[in-house]
Amino acid sequence: MKLRILFAALLIAAAAFARDAFARDDGRYAGSPLKPWFESLTSGKGPCCSDADGAALADADWESSNGHYRVRIEDQWWDVPDETVITEPNRAGRTMVWPVYHRWPDHMTIDIRCFMPGSMT
Repeated sequence: MKLRILFAALLIAAAAFARDAFARDDGRYAGSPLKPWFESLTSGKGPCCSDADGAALADADWESSNGHYRVRIEDQWWDVPDETVITEPNRAGRTMVWPVYHRWPDHMTIDIRCFMPGSMT
């Protein structure tokens, strides 16, 4: 019985990994002049685009307080670890986050891989 549960868990993990592995750059932005810049972005957790797809955030979905950030993803607020904040100038202008999703049958967690505040204009 324990072996079946372990096998099922491994199967689910493999399926999730395969889905995430194929969710990367699909070629839509191959001609963008910002593509090399996005690919060069790194945080204290490593390269931003290597393990997560970036997403632009609306102004209502992020906030700053006392030098720390929070983002709203899937209707839940997540604290942005300080080591994930990109401090170089934001060439895209929009606030961006690179979340890594961990989905379980009964809950979900998100690791923030990188966060880049917008131009705030």
